[in-house]
Amino acid sequence: MNARQATRLRLCGMVRKESLQILRDPSSIAVAFVLPVVLLFLFGYGVSLDARDIPLGIVIEQADAATQSLAGSFEHSKYFIPRYYRRIQEAETALERRDIEGIVWLRNNFTRRLFTGDEAPIAVRLNGVDSNQANLTQGYIQGVWQGWLTRYARARGKPLGNPVELEYRVWFNQAVTSRLFLVPGLIAIIMTLIGSMLTAMVIAREWERGTMEAVMVTPLRTRELLAGKLIPYFVLGMGGMLFTVALAVWQFDVPLRGSFWVLALSGAVFMLVSLAVGLLISIVSKNQFVAGQIAIVVTFLPAFILSGFIFDIGSMPAPIQVLTHVVPARYFVTILQTLFLAGDVWPILWRNIAALFVLLFIFGALVRKKTHMRLD
Repeated sequence: MNARQATRLRLCGMVRKESLQILRDPSSIAVAFVLPVVLLFLFGYGVSLDARDIPLGIVIEQADAATQSLAGSFEHSKYFIPRYYRRIQEAETALERRDIEGIVWLRNNFTRRLFTGDEAPIAVRLNGVDSNQANLTQGYIQGVWQGWLTRYARARGKPLGNPVELEYRVWFNQAVTSRLFLVPGLIAIIMTLIGSMLTAMVIAREWERGTMEAVMVTPLRTRELLAGKLIPYFVLGMGGMLFTVALAVWQFDVPLRGSFWVLALSGAVFMLVSLAVGLLISIVSKNQFVAGQIAIVVTFLPAFILSGFIFDIGSMPAPIQVLTHVVPARYFVTILQTLFLAGDVWPILWRNIAALFVLLFIFGALVRKKTHMRLD
């Protein structure tokens, strides 16, 4: 038997050992396939960055055709549930009690003031406790007001006070639905959990069970040990990725506008990076409980907070933006959102895939350096 055949035999034996370990441990299957389903349904259906059915107080001091028409525009908007008050004081009390999220106040002589420009005929009060909700509500009110004002002026042949008419077009997500933004990014979070959690305890488990000594007396070399540990979990993780992509496309109707093969390539590189990080944690900790806790803190939380999955990286302080460059999920989230919503935008794709290869080299080198086939 030559050296190559011996290497292949040892590697196949290690892969078979780890594969049997996976089959005997239902938690690995649950992490790869059950956890993605739970997270996808939780975020896909339970979490939304959109605002719908906002309780909005409307105060009409002097009712006429114009005020009724404007109020009707709010009633027909999918964003608001109007509640009417006779006096502004009543509406402000309701705003303080959080019964409503905002107030639209149509003052006396609304119609006369509409085109004179002497004084604003409409006033808005917003609850600013939740700044994101307040900004969304303000934008929706502005949209309803501008739309109604344009229609009202055209119907009566009167010019608007501002002759500039805004024409806008939304690219990539025409419905501005947060689900189309969240679900692709969530795939990166799921793959981070799968990769890091599956391998964060594989070496630590050997130390805790006392089987590492038995592995060390075998003819296995270090690279064969690492490859034998990674290959089964890589296959399991890629299966979980394909499963989550299928759910995203067919269950949540997220369009995949880019190349599936680019997605598979970038997903494979990202999975290898996540597995390397988890393996590094496992090698350093030598304790399953500690390894699991470290994996959550070091991989999941940065991926959730610092990847651009929910929070915009450009809005973060400069030192935090620098820190995000060592978070692998940052690059994969960008790749996923580009492939799903925009398509094959190569300048973005190649730049982020190259960054993942760099991180793979760095973490792979650290794993190789920290792995020793000896008791110390």
